[in-house]
Amino acid sequence: MNARLNPKAVVSVVYVAAMFMVAMDATVLNVALRTISQELQVPPAASSTLNVGYLVSLAVFLPVAGWLGDRWGTKRIVLLALGVFTGASALCGFADSLASLTVYRVLQGAGGGVLTPVGMAMLFRTFPPHERAKVSRALVLPIAVAPALGPILSGFMVDQFSWRWIFYVNLPIGIPALLFGMKYLKEHVEPEAGHLDVPGFLLSAPGLAMVMYALSQGPMRGWDSPVILGTGIVGLILVAAFVGVELRVKQPILDLRLLGDRLFRSAGIVAMFSAAGLMGMLYVFPLMYQHVLHASALDTGLATFPEALGLMLASQLVPWSYSRLRPRRVIVMGLLCTAAIFIVLSQVGHGTSPWLIRLLLFGVGVFLGHTVGAVQIASFANIPPSSMGRASTWFTVQNRLGSATGVALLSVILAAVGTSAADAAGGLEPNLTAYRSALLGAAGFLLIGLCFAMGIRDEDAASTIRKRSPVKPTAERSVHTEG
Repeated sequence: MNARLNPKAVVSVVYVAAMFMVAMDATVLNVALRTISQELQVPPAASSTLNVGYLVSLAVFLPVAGWLGDRWGTKRIVLLALGVFTGASALCGFADSLASLTVYRVLQGAGGGVLTPVGMAMLFRTFPPHERAKVSRALVLPIAVAPALGPILSGFMVDQFSWRWIFYVNLPIGIPALLFGMKYLKEHVEPEAGHLDVPGFLLSAPGLAMVMYALSQGPMRGWDSPVILGTGIVGLILVAAFVGVELRVKQPILDLRLLGDRLFRSAGIVAMFSAAGLMGMLYVFPLMYQHVLHASALDTGLATFPEALGLMLASQLVPWSYSRLRPRRVIVMGLLCTAAIFIVLSQVGHGTSPWLIRLLLFGVGVFLGHTVGAVQIASFANIPPSSMGRASTWFTVQNRLGSATGVALLSVILAAVGTSAADAAGGLEPNLTAYRSALLGAAGFLLIGLCFAMGIRDEDAASTIRKRSPVKPTAERSVHTEG
């Protein structure tokens, strides 16, 4: 006889496993690129197509993910995407050329682009609003640990085994999650999903892909490159046309009318600027730590790992702080404290204790973890289950664009100030001012998010706040006892 498992536990297990792989895959490749280019006998610059192919594929499939889940069923689409991602991971490990490896990375991007929003919609349909603060404890594993673990695991695998193991490591996670989901997940289909918004898809797929390409390649190719400028401008034109089409379509692929909900709109913008600040800092600070302070890649990974530990601690505290301090106060305090820590980090120098740096990054995890957790809980408070697929897709698109924009704009600051400066002997030395300016820029993203967070109203998120059971006064209880 088959054991009957709690549907909420089943969804949580599949979601956490899937998101752990996708989040780790976003950071696991960078450390191994040099080794891959050497083994496959291609120039190091050519190996950047592996990241480009992944990001572009993800951007193409991301907008249509919500409709796919609504139309064909969240279980079917989540398992299909999970199977594609896991299978592509195995193929990446067997690749014998840069061309084949790039194709398999594109397949990974397709699976990852669909997994994230459909998995989030499945999760928030399963858990009612007042239980979402509790489930945030499970969500921290893919959000916090996986991206921080990626570079450390990659360095170990490349040094001790082979770069191919950075892809094989997904198999013992993906295969059990796939089999578990096939057996225990319940199907959900939205009866009014409608037909695919073809004009919207034909505009959003190339538009977002071009914008993501320009943002990701601009720092390396140069922002004045004709390819970057042309791709970015055409992409923005397509996205603008897409917005105009979506506002007139009855059942759009990305429902921009959801932004009419004040809480969803404000929390989404806060999430976007939070992602820009965090990912920008995680891009700039390791560069500064290695270039200016001459730390190794492994030491840099270990120095930034306390940020993940702080996020884990925050995930355990959010259910308590969210219900007692209310979402607005949690989000505002988190952004303000994290921005202050970014400013302190910008003053790090040769004489700074490594333990102080680790403590500061741990603080980033604790405070920004509260913001991220509270935003995720509050964002979908007033979104009906029928719109959850499209809402989670829009939320994911915003976060992806926020992360890419943060890294891109901070790289502009680094290039404008210059990461190297002439020393007294006429040679070149690291320019600490460039990195400090970029870190201040990361703090600026959080402060912009803070401005929007001030407009969040706790009463809009009332359904997500668990009400504490009223306690009868002592005198009243004694009367009942005596009676």
